[in-house]
Amino acid sequence: MSMPQLDPSFILSRLQWPMRETGPVDVVIDTDTFNEIDDQFALVYAMLSTERMRVQAVYAAPFENRRSTGPTDGMEKSYEEITRVLKTLGVPERGWVFRGSTAWLPDVLTPVASEARDDLIERARQQSEDRPLYVVAIGAPTNVASALIAAPDIRKNIVVLWLGGHPLHWHTAREFNLAQDPHASGALFDSGVPLVLFPCRFVAEMISCSLAELDTHLAGRCPIGNYLTSIFRDYDDGSLQRPGRSKEIWDLAPLAWLMDNAWVDSAVEPSPILTDRLTWSRDARRHPIRVAQHIKRDPLFADFFSKCAATK
Repeated sequence: MSMPQLDPSFILSRLQWPMRETGPVDVVIDTDTFNEIDDQFALVYAMLSTERMRVQAVYAAPFENRRSTGPTDGMEKSYEEITRVLKTLGVPERGWVFRGSTAWLPDVLTPVASEARDDLIERARQQSEDRPLYVVAIGAPTNVASALIAAPDIRKNIVVLWLGGHPLHWHTAREFNLAQDPHASGALFDSGVPLVLFPCRFVAEMISCSLAELDTHLAGRCPIGNYLTSIFRDYDDGSLQRPGRSKEIWDLAPLAWLMDNAWVDSAVEPSPILTDRLTWSRDARRHPIRVAQHIKRDPLFADFFSKCAATK
């Protein structure tokens, strides 16, 4: 994808953690919510963390695995799950949940139309440059990449936080979110948008939880706690009920950084090039991105459990 690049110093300023003194940040969430059970935790945490973030919209992202028949079905199931979670939280849908793409990008230059893409473009253009919109993307970046390709001018008004791929030193980038739509993933890295990357291996996988923790801290305390415990208990044919089992709640990673940068070690690096083999290629002349390197899961879950328990 070829477009005029933003000034590197501007990008670096965007990659700084947003200070609390500026008040809650504006957030949209792009989520393949029915793909697993971790997106639900992330959506709940964002909605309950009103002191730190104002959720403006939620976008249903496509996915394809054993829980869907293809990107269209996956996106629709994600849309339905978003509305279920919000209803359980007692939050009216209010017309700010949007359906996303029903197909993957055909190449790195061609966007796919969707309600989510169009809403993201509109919201980003309404945002002032001194108050960026934080785009928390926790699925395949199809909707986000489509918006960036269709409207590259929005780059100056947004910061993308994406969970995808593996650490840049790893021998492969192949991971579910990235590999679902390689064209969208490559376009995201090439776009020059301010990007905070949360790799899965060694980083987001640190955010694991057990059923015993949920039974102790969530179940029986509130409706959303009961819901999250229930989907955790039933996931993967109940295998998480076995002794010693835990489950990665990957998608909390970007929200952990937004909440408290002391919870996430990170570094600024040149944006990688995603190869056709889904490996990383490096070029030091590329624009900068921020890459998470380690996440402290204990303070994150302590805050999550506390906020859930405070709901009625």
